[in-house]
Amino acid sequence: MLKSFKYRLYPTTHQAKVMQTTLDECRWLYNHMLEERKNAWEQDEGSLNYHSQAVTIPKLKQERPSLSLAYSQVLQNVAVRVDLAFKAFFRRVKAGEKPGYPRFRGRGWYDSFTYPQSGFSTGDDSVILSKIGTVKAILHRPITGEIKTCNVSRCSTGKWFVSFSCDSPDEPLLPCDKAVGIDVGLESFATFSTGEVIRNPRFFRTDEKALAKAQRKMAKFEKGTPGRRKARKVVSHIHERIANRRSNFAHQLSRRIVNEFGTICVEDIQANRMVHNHCLAKSIEDAAWSMFFGYLVYKAASAGRRYTADNPAYTSQDCSRCGHRQNLSLSDRVFNCPCCQLVLHRDHNASLNILARGLASLASA
Repeated sequence: MLKSFKYRLYPTTHQAKVMQTTLDECRWLYNHMLEERKNAWEQDEGSLNYHSQAVTIPKLKQERPSLSLAYSQVLQNVAVRVDLAFKAFFRRVKAGEKPGYPRFRGRGWYDSFTYPQSGFSTGDDSVILSKIGTVKAILHRPITGEIKTCNVSRCSTGKWFVSFSCDSPDEPLLPCDKAVGIDVGLESFATFSTGEVIRNPRFFRTDEKALAKAQRKMAKFEKGTPGRRKARKVVSHIHERIANRRSNFAHQLSRRIVNEFGTICVEDIQANRMVHNHCLAKSIEDAAWSMFFGYLVYKAASAGRRYTADNPAYTSQDCSRCGHRQNLSLSDRVFNCPCCQLVLHRDHNASLNILARGLASLASA
């Protein structure tokens, strides 16, 4: 299994300048290769591939000596990114989706570079990067497995991070016979078939007033002024704090579930379709169900747990005891079955149905 290990970097002023220069050169090369492909089609109706562009990098170094400041394989990876962008574009065209032609990257819109094979190594409290030097890092957890790639990124608040993609072995846990069905919602983040209810933290709603205040302050400055850049950084810090809290919550809850249960049954929710309801879109995005399920999937696979995602249709409207179906509105929070007299909170009833469907699908598989 491929796992990513992300660490915070603390470069010196000189190292940060070199890393920023590397980003600028990669951005220039990306735009140059994108322009080449665009012109090749518009002028000759021809197409370029990765190899035809990668072999031109040595010649470009002669025309633009500043490209030599970046490691050679980092520049080759830029050609890979351009190639992947066009492959994704043509895939969307064939699938009939909105194509989204690859766009040129402006200043501040290219924030990472990758060492695909070599040019990097790790120390006790540092990361050695070719053309940059030994950069101080906080390696807060050990790296397991063989390192495949190294990605250096800069966030909107100016912090630098390094991510190692590793081919790590699975870490199976002791077998467990306990099974759980999980129903996610907005009133409560999740309801387990065991009856436990996980409170919805609503991280964005908590900081929404502080964010609105910072955005109003930023809007008072003209674009391009130092005051606006300073105010924009405050806005970025608030967004970063919200994202970090949300990710930490999803990590901790998913780890707890994987450690406690041997069989995990969830509902296959398409959150991107549900956000078309403008009354609930903000709350759905704030809950970040897709992030939580993503963390749950890879942790369950690494731990050797059974995981299934089933169709959520009618899980709230079917009785978990006798199967009777009745129509419920979103305001109806209690399921009262007229056939078997079952009275349950609708989310608890849904989690029991999800558990039953999951166990049935695993048995049939």
